[in-house]
Amino acid sequence: MMTESGRIVAIETDCLWVETIRQSTCNSCSAQKGCGHSMLNKVGAGRRNHVRVLLGQYSAEEFSLGEDVGISVPEQVLVTGALLVYLLPLVTMLLGSMLVTQWWSGDLMAFAGAVVGFLIGVGCVRLHANANKNNIDFQPVVAARSAFLAERPVKFVTPS
Repeated sequence: MMTESGRIVAIETDCLWVETIRQSTCNSCSAQKGCGHSMLNKVGAGRRNHVRVLLGQYSAEEFSLGEDVGISVPEQVLVTGALLVYLLPLVTMLLGSMLVTQWWSGDLMAFAGAVVGFLIGVGCVRLHANANKNNIDFQPVVAARSAFLAERPVKFVTPS
């Protein structure tokens, strides 16, 4: 299970939008292969990224904007997701090209088949993403809460 922390920027009834910030030292860190922060922010170097996070055992009313939360992502989800996103369009592109060349010859027809196959693969990835958008087994989930200390009232007890 990979974990990462972030700050809540939006609250919906079924999920939170959490902002994570990639640090400039991520590329030189020795733990970058096992770091959830590095995995979540590969795409946006140095930018703030918003991640949709399911609530898990919590309810939306328990959170407030600006609160820090821990996010967990199962490791097999990252591996399976990467294989699905990269391999499926590639395989369908090759299959599309091969199927079209069975009936028509020429490079242009092979290219057209490859494009159609690629688009079918991307569509299948999109359908899978939409079908599993609220599936806890495929999405990041809130693992822990930790509100800012400044937002909590401090009570002093005087001995009697």
